[in-house]
Amino acid sequence: MKAAARPCSIADTLALVGEKYSLLVLREVSLGVHRFDRIARNTGAPRDILTARLKRLVEAGILEKVAYSERPPRYEYRATPAGQELGPVLLTLMAWGDRHLNDKNRPVVLEHSCGETLSPRVVCAHCGERADRASLTTHVRAPGWTTTGPVED
Repeated sequence: MKAAARPCSIADTLALVGEKYSLLVLREVSLGVHRFDRIARNTGAPRDILTARLKRLVEAGILEKVAYSERPPRYEYRATPAGQELGPVLLTLMAWGDRHLNDKNRPVVLEHSCGETLSPRVVCAHCGERADRASLTTHVRAPGWTTTGPVED
């Protein structure tokens, strides 16, 4: 019998947004692209797959479908507050790709309001210090699990 996978918020989140076109839809919406045809063009997603991803993101409360025309009925997609909270995830994914995949030819550069190119980092909201592996201690709260895996019988 196959053992159950580790309970994890990362896995739960990936179940909703971990597919390529879901993340690309979120990228487009965060860039201000809200209409189906333009999202399809900019992501390269096949229309049937894009329709399914948009439906799932709306059902999950990450996007909302907003009417912009009554005749004919037309809709655009907007990030909900939950969807907006995924913005930093997209920024850190982009920063990783810039460093490890596109270091010499970054396809998009974001300028912060201070005038400098954005270099996102994860910090502790309490103290403002950088949050990295060396500064973190893991406390597993899922019953029957340790940091290395399930508790052995």
